[in-house]
Amino acid sequence: MEASSPPTLSRLAREDFIGSSDPALRDESAERGRAKLLDYVELYRLWERQQWLTQELDFTQDRVDWHERIDPEERFQRMYGLSAFFIGEQRVTDELGPIMRAAPTEDQRIFLSTQIADEARHVRFFDRFYSEVGVFEAGDGVADRLRQTEEHLTPSFKQLFDEMLSRRVDRLAIEPEDTECLVEAITLYHMIIEGVLALTGQHFIIDYNEREGTLPGFVEGFTNVARDEHRHIAFGVRFLTQKANEDPKYREAIQRTMAEAIPVTEGVLEPPWDEEQDIFGVNREETHAFAAQCLSRRLKVIGLAA
Repeated sequence: MEASSPPTLSRLAREDFIGSSDPALRDESAERGRAKLLDYVELYRLWERQQWLTQELDFTQDRVDWHERIDPEERFQRMYGLSAFFIGEQRVTDELGPIMRAAPTEDQRIFLSTQIADEARHVRFFDRFYSEVGVFEAGDGVADRLRQTEEHLTPSFKQLFDEMLSRRVDRLAIEPEDTECLVEAITLYHMIIEGVLALTGQHFIIDYNEREGTLPGFVEGFTNVARDEHRHIAFGVRFLTQKANEDPKYREAIQRTMAEAIPVTEGVLEPPWDEEQDIFGVNREETHAFAAQCLSRRLKVIGLAA
């Protein structure tokens, strides 16, 4: 498959996604480094308007698709791509508490409390999908399915989540007044893990399943997850923009964290099979180009990219 120009975000730029004011969805203004960012109260109100229930999703057709329409090799590839999300949602649910408590204002803490609820709901969404569709036939409960899923994680994933993010979160649990560490944690969590990894995977996974006409229940739920993530990312851009304008040491903290995290993040984006083989219908060049475009637009708004 030949490399093409970076894909646009138009397919994900639906009205309720754009409502978050995530700069990655505001192509022209974001490319100029301009965006009207929602404040923390507006983001909370948006959360109230965008509620959804994992228990209302219907995975009946998804189970048929998984076992009868998708061949074993493709099932493995899809499972590999989804495993990082399942485990990632569990990791960030556990890690967000100290970040929330370290946030300096009540409005920020209230919004981050809603994000904890979102992340827990995302874990339940993946657990329902894995269980009811039969991705893992064995296992009893979410803990068992998470343990089975961990077998498909790469060293880069573990380095990003279990070392780099955990180290900063553990520091905040002890010293919540360490604002520089908080800036690093939000850069890593909201800009890299959600803004680069999650958004990129969501875009291509949703697009591929829609084109193939597979897993309709999953697509509905994962679209809701993506909408939540855009709201979280909008919080991160708002917070980091404020901090970057407040003190040069916070700008340096963002840049330092980016320099450390991006090489590891590129490793997370690489599937462990033949470089010529596509995943979810796209090659490595397209995946990396999309991720870079999203990050660039947000950094321009924060004031850290030309």
